[in-house]
Amino acid sequence: MIATLQTLGRPLMRLGLIPQIAIGIVCGILLAILSPETAQSVSLLGQLFISALKAVAPILVFVLVAAAIASHQKGQPTHIRSVLVLYVIGTLVAALVAVAASFAFPTTLALDRPEVSGNPPGDIIEILQNLLLNAVANPVTAIMEGNFIAILAWAIGLGIMLRQASDATRTMLGDLSDAVSNIVRLVIRFAPLGIFGLVANTLAESGMSALLDYGHLLAVIVGCMLFVALVTNPLIVYWQTRQNPYPLVFTCLRGSAITAFFTRSSAANIPVNLELCKRLKLHADTYAISIPLGATVNMCGAAITITVITLSAAHTLGIGVDFPTALLLCVVSALAACGVSGVAGGSLLLIPMASNLFGISTDVAMQVVAIGFVISVVQDSTETALNSSTDVLFTAAACRREENAQA
Repeated sequence: MIATLQTLGRPLMRLGLIPQIAIGIVCGILLAILSPETAQSVSLLGQLFISALKAVAPILVFVLVAAAIASHQKGQPTHIRSVLVLYVIGTLVAALVAVAASFAFPTTLALDRPEVSGNPPGDIIEILQNLLLNAVANPVTAIMEGNFIAILAWAIGLGIMLRQASDATRTMLGDLSDAVSNIVRLVIRFAPLGIFGLVANTLAESGMSALLDYGHLLAVIVGCMLFVALVTNPLIVYWQTRQNPYPLVFTCLRGSAITAFFTRSSAANIPVNLELCKRLKLHADTYAISIPLGATVNMCGAAITITVITLSAAHTLGIGVDFPTALLLCVVSALAACGVSGVAGGSLLLIPMASNLFGISTDVAMQVVAIGFVISVVQDSTETALNSSTDVLFTAAACRREENAQA
């Protein structure tokens, strides 16, 4: 029996990871349609896959960043500044796209949903305070809880201190980084099975009927994210590299966005992005820092969600929004999105803060948040896919720009 399974599975194993994931998606859809009860029972595969990624990601980021900084040779470029500039520009552009789409396709919401629990932040100052407090958290607690702001801060500090260490110490740190990376590659090999379980369970439990009532809102949000992924991000990459951006764009979408869409976690997708950067032959000292940093501060998808849903609430209540206020919303959404990793509930719980710009009460704003949770099956998945794939895209763009400048 085992020999027969090995014979049947050998051609499948010869396929690349992306074709295997595509097969897992198709099988998950078919199982959810044909047997919803069975589909829910295979959800364990998806839970195991996400749990494994989330468990290994904090350790990987800590060790990889510390090793990269400790082994960095003085004078060797890292391009981190260029990547950070692209993160900021990309998030602001995404918010502007969301404003333009909201004006072009205004959405009216039925604000009769039950309120949801949660403690939204009061303003940008509170978000920045949360980020600073997260950065100085206990490192052991940070690794246990997946607090990547603190993990990055401690890893950078440790890496700087170890730059003066002996060669043997830095070699050991590099070997530890390689060992953890190999564990990550093993986990990623199970991505087709994990995504099969996630797809089957999601479709069996939620289906698509719950999304039809909010189809217009969802279409505007997803449309903005597709526009950013396929139009504005490629333009930014072309501005950096002066080369056709679409081969790189589609490579990042295939290698990063697919897994991020189904895991719905930027943190869980960090190992996937690091592996993709390695396949793209990017500068290791750059992506070892820029990818975990991007998972916490590069949130163009979150900026779109905050902007579109906030302007939908304003339109529903008949509140006029002039252009200067819309620009202010872009800045607020971009800043709030950068701090979204420090707020429980993600981008949806930042909507009440943005709504305060238009005098919308927290009670009404939380009803809008409830609508956000209804569409989150698609909205959150698409948002995470855009956020995560953009991390790799802008890292690659910055690296290739420097390579072209040196050539």
